[in-house]
Amino acid sequence: MTCAALLAAAALTGAASIAGCLSSDSDRVGGERPAASRVLTMLDPFSSGQEVAAFKDEVARLSHGALRIRVIDGFGHSPDFEAATIREMRRGRADLAFAGSRAWDEFGADSQAGYRVRERLANLDAESDAVGRTNDVTGTITVVETADGAQLTAGNIDIDTTTITSDEDRRDNRLRSEGLQTDQFPTATFVLTQPVDVPAAAIDGTATDGTLVGDLTLHGVTKSVEIPAQAQLTNGQIQVAGSLTFPLADFDITAPNVGGFIISIADEGALEFLVVFAKD
Repeated sequence: MTCAALLAAAALTGAASIAGCLSSDSDRVGGERPAASRVLTMLDPFSSGQEVAAFKDEVARLSHGALRIRVIDGFGHSPDFEAATIREMRRGRADLAFAGSRAWDEFGADSQAGYRVRERLANLDAESDAVGRTNDVTGTITVVETADGAQLTAGNIDIDTTTITSDEDRRDNRLRSEGLQTDQFPTATFVLTQPVDVPAAAIDGTATDGTLVGDLTLHGVTKSVEIPAQAQLTNGQIQVAGSLTFPLADFDITAPNVGGFIISIADEGALEFLVVFAKD
């Protein structure tokens, strides 16, 4: 667990504003100390000691005593302390909370990624989906807890395309040198470029829709994309599922030619993933 900064800039700006509202013009920050102090309650699930003490002192100094911080701590060792902190804030137990961050980088066994594309097989009268999957998915995300839920501030996913398999060896073998050309481009990556707000409902276990904005590198081509996704916290793990449909030409992909087996392949395909992050 790495504890992030206490959102000091925002909190101290708020301290200055409240101090000004509580006192006369001459007692605003930078003026004389006001006669009365307002006490704000802050939750500290991490029992952070020196960091919180320094924050309290700085608030008191900048507000000239108009604001004081009372800390409630000691409940951070429970397995669901992130969710517990948010629940307590929503119940009005505190005015502030220590904003921690945590890297999640151990992928669960259920993590998988791959492709889906429409095709027409020689032995079928109608089109069907070709689906390839791999469990060789790695990466990390960083989540910062907030009063309203959490925020995904950073993240990356790496997919080993050489281990993607489908229900047909002929298709898989051809993708090594055609289509995805996995021998030449063995890795696909996604790097988050914009933070994502995660509502409290997702932390409480409800699947919640969102959009992942970032750079997708596939077949040696990098594009900025927006991936529709769902996220939820289940059994102490963050599950993120997403799917992006795109024209194959956007990533310089030419549909493979599998003569005598596949008659036609659609001009667009989909990247699909379900990743399960565990806490490091």
